[in-house]
Amino acid sequence: MRTRIRPWILLIALALLAAACGSDSDSAATSSEAAPPDETADPDKGAESAPEDEAPAAFPVTVADVTVEARPERIVSMSATATEMLFALGAGDQVVAVDATSDFPAEAPVTDLDGFGANAEAILTYEPDLVVIFFDPGGLADGLAAAGVPTLTAGAAANLDDVYTQIEQLGALTGNVGSAGELVANMQTDIADLVVQIPERDTPLTYFHELDDTLFTLTSSTFAGEIYALAGLVNVADVADEDGSAFGYPQLSAEYLIDTDPDLIFLADTKCCGQDLDSVGARAGFDQLGAVRDGNVIELDDDIASRWGPRVVDFLRAIVEAALAVEPVG
Repeated sequence: MRTRIRPWILLIALALLAAACGSDSDSAATSSEAAPPDETADPDKGAESAPEDEAPAAFPVTVADVTVEARPERIVSMSATATEMLFALGAGDQVVAVDATSDFPAEAPVTDLDGFGANAEAILTYEPDLVVIFFDPGGLADGLAAAGVPTLTAGAAANLDDVYTQIEQLGALTGNVGSAGELVANMQTDIADLVVQIPERDTPLTYFHELDDTLFTLTSSTFAGEIYALAGLVNVADVADEDGSAFGYPQLSAEYLIDTDPDLIFLADTKCCGQDLDSVGARAGFDQLGAVRDGNVIELDDDIASRWGPRVVDFLRAIVEAALAVEPVG
């Protein structure tokens, strides 16, 4: 097996490490508590479902060393995941601009801003009163701070608790505390309902998660790996990065994958690389794989599989449904 790391894989890994280093300080504590809403939002419908008569939040609010003096009305999101969170918790009508990768929900005001390389000047043209980033290419947060714009760094989540914390933080900073709390509660309930469906097996199912068609993958140490573990699946790639030198994103060889013969293959490269059951089966030697022969190659939505927002429930649902379809149950 190989462990060469592509630059974009390394960039994701470094973002994850930055998130892990900051997780202890990024608590959801605020300097003042918002009054509970009379109604709560439907987390699946975004800003339109936010309660119109929710009691005004008490400001100023401080979250993770970021202080917002008043309810922000011009939010710029430089993170596709944060954009999904903001709309799901009912703050969509406060968002005036998002980065070029923020393609969900459809009503998000997409721009050509680059979440990996934007500068403060470009963001400031939208006159934001709150900016959310997940990665600082160098000096971005400082530049926004110098302009007096509160900026929350919502880095890649290391686990589900990080996801819930980020939603709660965004809810507090945007004045949508009650809606954020309900979104978290609904996610937790949905995840618990999915996990309980998993039957016990004498031998756990194994899987391979494909990031691209050169067999880059991820291990159980990553956020997505934790989601697979909830479904009781065992990752065949874990031994490829036992020392962590690939930051949880090793590259396997075709020979190794054929030899381990995972029960399930999940494709997270259907959009980027056009992969599907037929293209995988056409690779040299891959017709030997049981997952190919039995049709247990699952085509994921690349975005859902790579973002740690509310649609992580959909990611887990796809995994659970695939696992339940594998027979026999031992």
